Amino acid sequence: MDMPTEGMQLKTVKPVAELSDFVESFWMISNSSTDSREIIILPDGRFDIMFSYAKKEAFHATLKGLDTKPEQAVIPSQMIMYAVSFKLLAIEYLLDIKMASLLNQGQRLPAGFLDISKDELTDFDIFCKKVSTILFTLIKTGIDSRKKKLFDLIYSSNGSLPVHELADQVAWSSRQINRYFNDQFGISLKAYCNILRFRASLPQIKAGRLFPEQNFTDQTHFIKEIKKFSGVVPKTLSQNQNDRFILLSVLPEQ
Repeated sequence: MDMPTEGMQLKTVKPVAELSDFVESFWMISNSSTDSREIIILPDGRFDIMFSYAKKEAFHATLKGLDTKPEQAVIPSQMIMYAVSFKLLAIEYLLDIKMASLLNQGQRLPAGFLDISKDELTDFDIFCKKVSTILFTLIKTGIDSRKKKLFDLIYSSNGSLPVHELADQVAWSSRQINRYFNDQFGISLKAYCNILRFRASLPQIKAGRLFPEQNFTDQTHFIKEIKKFSGVVPKTLSQNQNDRFILLSVLPEQ
């Protein structure tokens, strides 16, 4: 999906089916103008590995943990970034890292990570193919079937299922699940599901439907949760002045 804006380009593509349990999407963003761009990053339930450089910034790679709150950021002038957004199962079975300490934070990755250099940030399609090939080789065998089923249910329901129901369906106690989530991701399962429910509400908000369509208790609860994760009420979010909410901007119209 492409979404050109003044001096900017945004594009997202889905991974091949063999990576779909681990990779949510590949995406790129560039700012070819001479002016920087202020944006607000919204929580989306993913963690990202980003490769970027700008006129005044050397090429580098960054690992970004889960976000639980909106974050103001700046896209520098003449910047280009290629990135991979991962689902949570990838943390344990693809990259073998723990993200708990990176909640709402990021860290620089070593030079040459995933064998990506500045030269790869010239053709997005080639970048996606190269990274996909590398990620294939990193997938571990012996994935815990409970975890696989748990994440399938979480994502397919957009976080709408209660924790106790998820626990019953995967035959794994709520206590054990929450210990796993807090140890690996620094967040409870319920808190994570709330982020997914917020994200699932964004297409309807973009379309101007400012009432709950997910499993919010009522309108007041809906407004409170949207404001918690975006910093603004649904009406303001839907207006998306100056396309500052990037995640909202790239969503398809409904």
